[in-house]
Amino acid sequence: MLNFNVDPEVLRPHLPKGVELDTHDGRHFLSLVAFLFLDTDVLGLPAFFHRNFEEVNLRFYVRRLAGKDSRPGVVFIREMVPLPLVAELARLTYNEPYRTVPIEHTIVETDGELQSVEYLFGGMPNRCRLALHINGPSQDMEVGSEEEFLSERGWGYTRQRSGATIEYRVAHARWHIWPNALWELEGPLREFYDEPFASILKEAPASAFISDGSPVAVHLPERIA
Repeated sequence: MLNFNVDPEVLRPHLPKGVELDTHDGRHFLSLVAFLFLDTDVLGLPAFFHRNFEEVNLRFYVRRLAGKDSRPGVVFIREMVPLPLVAELARLTYNEPYRTVPIEHTIVETDGELQSVEYLFGGMPNRCRLALHINGPSQDMEVGSEEEFLSERGWGYTRQRSGATIEYRVAHARWHIWPNALWELEGPLREFYDEPFASILKEAPASAFISDGSPVAVHLPERIA
């Protein structure tokens, strides 16, 4: 995860109805996140030929008040996967902003200890590279930390073509992290992201870290009032 401080006015045009921008220590964040789907099931059945694949997404952070319940969530600016069927299914089910893009990844370990993670997205000559390098073991996320704010998001929100908003729950265990990673991000980002997001991604991030991940359940969407 690469996490950037961002002016909230950049995010407001992308804010679905019924949710508000969320902040940590008064700061708004935009995150570039690269990760792996592994052993993917759809409605309890194996996703035929599409169980393991990469995703790279760009997201920001919101919150919805549902009665006495305050629900921390995310909104996606762009989601990229290498499989057309996965992108089309996500567009039809959630109306998420998916795009089919070639993606490769490399994970480097030494004596069982993680050293670096690299993702390449886009075909030549428009390939971008995101890499994080760490030195040391993983650790628990601190309560109230920036990493907790960015990782513990139990809900997704998406604007529909009608202008309405859907909400879906995302459930997973609390992750371990490798904080303070050394980062690299290079390539023609404007091929994948509109302005001002491409320019924001050219700036130095506020933080960079790796999470170990866990089993995740993404629930079916519901329209919010």
